[in-house]
Amino acid sequence: MDIRMNSLVNAIQYYCEQHSGQPDEVLYELERETGLKTLAPQMISGHLQGQLLQLLSQIARPRHILEVGTFTGYATICLARGLAEGGRMDTIEVNAELAYIIRKYLKKAGLKDRVQLHIGDALEIIPRLPGNFDLIFLDAGKQHYQAYYDLLIDRMPSGGLLLADNVLWSGKVLHEKQDADTATLHQFNEMIQADERVDKLMLPLRDGLYVIRKK
Repeated sequence: MDIRMNSLVNAIQYYCEQHSGQPDEVLYELERETGLKTLAPQMISGHLQGQLLQLLSQIARPRHILEVGTFTGYATICLARGLAEGGRMDTIEVNAELAYIIRKYLKKAGLKDRVQLHIGDALEIIPRLPGNFDLIFLDAGKQHYQAYYDLLIDRMPSGGLLLADNVLWSGKVLHEKQDADTATLHQFNEMIQADERVDKLMLPLRDGLYVIRKK
């Protein structure tokens, strides 16, 4: 049963990918280089999630985007493509060894002048960034999601979007016995569900994407 279910899930994923917008050459090259040069290439947003992020950004037309957790920059490029004219994006990555890949592909995508890369601890960097954020993407250390949210919720305008990735944590949030990271993510999910300041929708896309809109 599990084998048949996995086969069905993979077939549905493939069908969805074939009937969605396709990654361009820059994103294709970036995904390939990520697979060749990083230890955890599965962390990349990839085709379907990347297309969703780009579409949400294009709909929202944000003037200021914040991304917490750049990895190699796939989601960064997708989100930045929806920026309003004159808009800008800040993205934060803790791993300095990834900076050369990020900057390489931001340049290839024609976005190096619109996206500012910050290397370091997001909890230290976020308070130093000026202004409010129309669109926020959380995809860094899951144990800090609550802290990021607390830092950022009051810096979002009404109608602003916050997207939190990996909120299903490979389905482990369903287990009664949870490790520390899973328990922390579950607590974050419960907190969002109870927060009356926001509208929310959890999507079972890849590892779970929480779409949160400030009222």
